[in-house]
Amino acid sequence: MAQLNPYLTFNGNCETAFKFYRSVFGGEFQQLMRFKDMPPMPDMKLPESANEKLMHIALPISKETILMGSDANPLMGEVKQGNNFSLTIMASSKEEASKLFSRLSEGGKVTMPLADQFWNAYFGMLTDLFNINWIITFDYPKKD
Repeated sequence: MAQLNPYLTFNGNCETAFKFYRSVFGGEFQQLMRFKDMPPMPDMKLPESANEKLMHIALPISKETILMGSDANPLMGEVKQGNNFSLTIMASSKEEASKLFSRLSEGGKVTMPLADQFWNAYFGMLTDLFNINWIITFDYPKKD
């Protein structure tokens, strides 16, 4: 069964916000990746000023919920209140991720096609026909 988590997007202050959230909820960051950690992508050359910004961060706040976030990709423009969050579905299989992505994107707009990613996940993003942002992901089992 899929798990649903909130994903927040910031205009450069994600790390500050998540340090605050950690002070509120406690715990430790489960993941923290910066834009500089991305492998080179010829079709997506980020400005050097984005290197230290957060590409992804995750803070478990209960056994069932993970608060996730990132700074806006500078190539995609700033986010504004109202489009600065997404609902993330953590699928239990690649097949479930594909099915949910396909259904949710009907009548909507795919913003990042569902595909294997360098961080060992099957991942995609879309905006549904009701203008709600979704992230669908399946994390492959970790290799020893």
